[in-house]
Parts: sequence; C-alpha cells; structure tokens
Amino acid sequence: MRVVLFGASGMVGQGVLRECLLDDRVTEVVAVVRTPLGRSDAKLTELVHADFTDFSPLGEQLRGVDACFFCLGVSSVGMSAEEYRRITYDFTLAAARTLAAASPGLTFTYVSGEGTDSTEHGRVGWARVKGATENALLADPDLIAYLFRPGWIQPRNGERAKTGLYRAAYSVVGPAYPLIARLAPKHVTTTEHLGRAMLAVVGLRGAGERVLASPEINALGAPAR
Repeated sequence: MRVVLFGASGMVGQGVLRECLLDDRVTEVVAVVRTPLGRSDAKLTELVHADFTDFSPLGEQLRGVDACFFCLGVSSVGMSAEEYRRITYDFTLAAARTLAAASPGLTFTYVSGEGTDSTEHGRVGWARVKGATENALLADPDLIAYLFRPGWIQPRNGERAKTGLYRAAYSVVGPAYPLIARLAPKHVTTTEHLGRAMLAVVGLRGAGERVLASPEINALGAPAR
C-alpha cells in the first residue's frame, strides 16, 4: 500500500515512519514536510511544501494513496488559542480535504490525545480543539477516520522530541517507564505500538473501534508472535 505521512520530523512521526519502512505491506511512504528530513530510503518520497493551510497543489501527487498517518501536532503551552487552532484544526482539515478529493475512501489516522473533548464544550481549550478536529474528520464521507488518543508515549529506537523541554522530560521518565507501564497500563504506549496500530487499522476499512485509547493501541500494535 501507498501511505502519506504528516509530521515525520516529530517524535511520533519518526516512530510511525520507521514502522512503515519496515512493513512489507507498505510500498511507498510519501512524507509531506516543510524541510527535508535528511534521510533516504527506497520507499521514502518527500514532498516539501510551505503552506500547511493549503495542500491542493499536491493533489496529483497524493492521488491513489491508501492511507494517511497524521502525526503533526504541537503543545498548547505558551501558544495563543488562535495559533493553536490554526495548527491543530486548520492544518489537519486542509490535509483531509485534499486527500478526500485526491483519494476518496482512504483511511485517515489522526493522533489526538487522551482527554480530548468530543463535546467541544468542556473547560479545557486544547481538548475542545482536538474534539472539533476529530468530529470534522468523522463527518467527512470520503474518509475512513480512526482517532488515536494515547496518553504517555514512550519513544523507542532513537526517536527524539523536537523541543528541549520534552526531551528533558523523556530523559527523566524513560528509565522509570517499565514501572509506569505496570502501574498505569491504560495510559501509556510506545512509538512502536502506535506505529504498528496505525498500520493495522488500514486493513480494517472502517470496522472496529474508531476512537482508540492506549489499551486499544497496545492491543493492535503488539508484535506478532
């Protein structure tokens, strides 16, 4: 299958890209990026694009895609409500609209987060915006949307967060992750499990749960025995 990946330079995107390149079912990964990733692979195609509110110029290059893995996201900390919504909602829906027109019926997987507010009326701003984004994706008749709501995501295989604050947090928590996973298994996952789970739902074609928290992610993303 041919897949498109947004957010390949981030920690989650790095993990998803790794799993895609390792999976024999994936013939091509089209990474939409602002700047080149600085890596090469026979399966990897990079589309450098500046305006993430309008992907229509890439429509022809995205035709025939089987799935989209949308891993692009930012923290709301220190960001205005307008800018957070622009990146979280506008960027995602711009990608979804272009893909729905270019490859109707594709599977669109979106990395949201634990605590997302589907009602869009709660107190927490970021959760409302994530909920609005999820709802818009589910409402699009030309997409098969799966919404991933992980809690803590532990990086594996050298993936690194882009911001120094997050890198510091992961360096502190990392050694304790096995204990945390035992104490709070319903709220943690890894980049490996997340990437494998995103690949797994492509074959479901709308079946199964459409909103997946960490337990569902871990079950779908468990290594084959």
